[in-house]
Amino acid sequence: MTTMTLADVHTLHERVRAERPLVHNITNFVAMTIAANVLLAAGASPAMVHSVDEVEDFGHIARALTLNIGTLSSDWIAAMKLAAAIYRAAGKPVVFDPVAVGATRLRNAAAADLVAMGPTVIRGNASEIMALSGVAGVASKGVDSSASSNAALDSAVALARKSGAVVAVTGEIDYVTDGVRTIAIDGGHALMPLSTALGCALTGLVGAFVAVAPVFEGTVAALATYAAAGAIAGKRVKGPGFLPQELCDALYTLDLAGLEANAAIRGV
Repeated sequence: MTTMTLADVHTLHERVRAERPLVHNITNFVAMTIAANVLLAAGASPAMVHSVDEVEDFGHIARALTLNIGTLSSDWIAAMKLAAAIYRAAGKPVVFDPVAVGATRLRNAAAADLVAMGPTVIRGNASEIMALSGVAGVASKGVDSSASSNAALDSAVALARKSGAVVAVTGEIDYVTDGVRTIAIDGGHALMPLSTALGCALTGLVGAFVAVAPVFEGTVAALATYAAAGAIAGKRVKGPGFLPQELCDALYTLDLAGLEANAAIRGV
């Protein structure tokens, strides 16, 4: 059972705003702009750096690394592996987003290799977490989940215990687990899955929070902050078209009252 509160979440968000951590993102083409804007709106500093020739230099100056396999190539896989090794050796957090794992042999192999390198956090939708944990017969729909987050909770716990990572599975209800503790986060909006790259952008936000806070608490805080901002943004729009912009505005202005009105956290 957690003693973490939304006031604690707000405190960690204020720490992100005060420290403005530089987050190194090797993410996909579709997600780069929205992920960078989300990080800026939340108070962090994004770097979208994917060349194998540059990742070592950024490993010395950035405070966290996020890896997203949404649009893979052999060069990007090599850069991800090199960056993961550099950040892990430096004791800096690595957040892994196994986009559409289970869909192709290339991304299955890349995901398995990156998990074996010991990421600090793994964040994915229900189908991705279930596939990564070895559940047979999980149907892949590309970046969309074919399962609910509730159905993936046991897989998330098992994956956390096996990998040593904190695992976040996102969906209608979000869950964060380290294999012992599990927290559920309520919030968000039904329009969010209809706007591309919002999940990928959340992975970047997790990187910002775990750069300034303990990994479990930082992951919970990132998801709760995003859930509240998503709920606020969803109320402002008529459809998904302007949701990314409204989400960034909601993150930029989010305060404790907004958190408490639009998100909830509870132990499981």
